[in-house]
Amino acid sequence: MFDIGWSELVLIGVVALVVLGPKELPGVLRMVGQWMGKARRMAADFQGQFQEAMREAEMADVKKSFDDIKEAAHDFTGGNLLSSAQKDVEEALKLDTSRDTPVVESAVAESAPAAQAAPEIQPATSTSATPANVAGEAKAS
Repeated sequence: MFDIGWSELVLIGVVALVVLGPKELPGVLRMVGQWMGKARRMAADFQGQFQEAMREAEMADVKKSFDDIKEAAHDFTGGNLLSSAQKDVEEALKLDTSRDTPVVESAVAESAPAAQAAPEIQPATSTSATPANVAGEAKAS
C-alpha cells in the first residue's frame, strides 16, 4: 500500500524514540494503533455499504426482469392465443349447430344400429384353465 520496507520502519522507530522519549513512546504507539484500527473499521464499513448497495441494485434489476417476464407471460396467455382459439372453437360449434341435423346427433344415430347388430360374447364356463387342462383339451381336439 505505502511500500515501506523494514529499514524505513526502523528509521521511523529510532527517530520517534529520540524525539518522544522512552516514556511517551508506548502511549503514542497505542494512539497510532487506535487510529489505524478506526481507519480500517471505517474502510471496512464503507466497503460493506458499497457491497450492500451493489446487491440492492442487482436485486432491483432481477425484480425488474422478473416483472417484465411476468407481464409478457400474462400478455401471452391472457388474451391473444387463448381467446382467439376459444373464438375459433365457438364459431366452429355455431356452424355445426346451424345445420338441419347436428353432427353429434347424427353420429349417435349412425352408431346405434352397429351396436345392436354386434353379437354378445358369453364368458367361458370351464371351471379351470390351467396349462395342463388347456394342453389336454388341445390334444383331445
